[in-house]
Amino acid sequence: MRVLPPFSLCRRRFLVGSAAIAFAPALLRQSFAARVAEGQVLQPGDYFWNPERSQSGPVAIVVSIPDQRVTVYRGGQVIAVSTCSTGKPGHETPTGTFTILEKAKVHHSSTYSGAPMPNMERLTWSGVALHAGDLPGYPASHGCVRLPREFSALLYTVTLVGTTVTITSSHVTPPPVRHDGLVLAKHHSSENTAAANTLAGKTLPAPHHSENKVPPLAVIVSSADKRIVVIEHDRPVAEGTAFIADPHRPLGSHVFVLAGSGAYGQGLLWHVISHGTTPGAAVSAADSNLIQRISGEPGVVQAMKARMHPGMVLITTDQPISAATRSASGFSIITEDDS
Repeated sequence: MRVLPPFSLCRRRFLVGSAAIAFAPALLRQSFAARVAEGQVLQPGDYFWNPERSQSGPVAIVVSIPDQRVTVYRGGQVIAVSTCSTGKPGHETPTGTFTILEKAKVHHSSTYSGAPMPNMERLTWSGVALHAGDLPGYPASHGCVRLPREFSALLYTVTLVGTTVTITSSHVTPPPVRHDGLVLAKHHSSENTAAANTLAGKTLPAPHHSENKVPPLAVIVSSADKRIVVIEHDRPVAEGTAFIADPHRPLGSHVFVLAGSGAYGQGLLWHVISHGTTPGAAVSAADSNLIQRISGEPGVVQAMKARMHPGMVLITTDQPISAATRSASGFSIITEDDS
């Protein structure tokens, strides 16, 4: 296992210290991030960890099955990348969007003879989790996502119950979306024009879930059955009809993570992860007006507004919301599950 520095040796001559990094954000994005994306840096068991790149903001995790790689975003910036090992043939890791349901530093499998699963972060009650384990360089688990032990311990410190984990064949991260303040509002009324005010005094939940002052919140919007569901922690609290403008146009598979209010009262700021399940297929980024296409019944909208906080997630999907795509206890949208 090697812990890799933020930059290769040839680049350190040009970027020395945090002050230099602050003056070269474009180079930082185009050099290191591009090299990691191309698979030129990490070997099995390696990881990169640099939380200084973004010291605050909601965390979102993406697991790429074809690349056998985990990417960690905080505040919309990549702060960590690691190799991983997902499910082997016959025990494939399901793809889709999940939230962390449970965390345990010490855990043993109840399915596989008490096998140790250090730094376990549960994604489904059927046995899929992030945890430390062997990384041979190819899919080898029984459905879990194995991580380098040291990396799993570091990851554990920045996640919380409710952190979004997207397991996918491909993904893109378009620029942040600044919403004009209308959150799933069917009508442009004065009641709905100050959505950012609902975040007043609310802060991002702490990484240690026992300290959280607010429960995880997820809003799921499905174009297939025109439904919208608000899920708080592990149970639906509101559900109703989703009104989607231009209904014949797909929404796509996107995860919007609420960062907070925009500067100078400019609505709400969302970080976006767009993903797909077909290996090698292009992934379309979310349109800047995608959220504006979506509205909901007043009761559902009010239930969301009363609970919304930085770190909440808004999921769009063209899959139906059903027992096959939403777990009964906890939250997940599974687009493929062969386990």
